[in-house]
Amino acid sequence: MTSEAVGRHMPPVVALDDLTAMMAADEHHRYEVSPEAVVSILPPPGYAHAIIATRLTVWLAQGGVPANRIAQAVGLRIPGRNGGVGGRIPDLVVWSTVQADGVWLPVGDVLLAVEIISPGSEGIDTATKSSEYAAAGIPQYWMVDQDQAQTVTMHHLTGDHYVVRATMPLTWLLKASPAEHDLG
Repeated sequence: MTSEAVGRHMPPVVALDDLTAMMAADEHHRYEVSPEAVVSILPPPGYAHAIIATRLTVWLAQGGVPANRIAQAVGLRIPGRNGGVGGRIPDLVVWSTVQADGVWLPVGDVLLAVEIISPGSEGIDTATKSSEYAAAGIPQYWMVDQDQAQTVTMHHLTGDHYVVRATMPLTWLLKASPAEHDLG
């Protein structure tokens, strides 16, 4: 499909139902929208990205977090300041309670959102999503770089913004217990 064809069929304001339809029609991209209605089109994660998400998921489950409270690449409804609603797809989410089935889930019970930084998404993951997740009240936000150490930067919500609580290689994190990070 050409950009001209996409533009011709693009609604004036993209809602979450529109994103769902776009993703169903195009399995080669991820679609997200900010609460201010800015659409992001991202390529699907690569193998290294998927392995990091899998290692974190296994670590969480083996560490006692119930498997039905952990999800990879699930949509979250991100409330905006002026009543708008965005849709973001973190690479990994941990909830305090089991969630009802759905495409775009509320953020109220989210304990942790994790983004694995991919080439081309650095700005969205490090600045845009960080401020949106903080405004939505998500208590913890972790970013994992795809550098040699797979550096994990753990942010903790303080007031209305995140502060860095720790930075470490992924292998160090995986030696600890999830309970040490308020995820149990």
